[in-house]
Amino acid sequence: MRTFDDMLNEQLKDINFKKEYEDIQPEMDVIRAIVDARTAKNLTQKELSKITGINQADISKLENGTRNPTVSLLKRLAEGMGMELRIQFIPKNNII
Repeated sequence: MRTFDDMLNEQLKDINFKKEYEDIQPEMDVIRAIVDARTAKNLTQKELSKITGINQADISKLENGTRNPTVSLLKRLAEGMGMELRIQFIPKNNII
């Protein structure tokens, strides 16, 4: 049985696919960071909504990639989870 990683590695051999995949990585990193932080705090979307005052539907849209967050919204989420928001610019030659 092929794993997701096997299939992804096969697809990444296609130059067009690889470019598109790399282009969406910043958005996917934001989504992953939100979900990972929320689940690490054992919070549901509803609980995070109560804490932050951000509508649960908006949190859901952020987590499934149908809404782009502002820095202000990310700061509110971080604060609600007792965290600090950090954004970095990393030279391309240092990206793995």
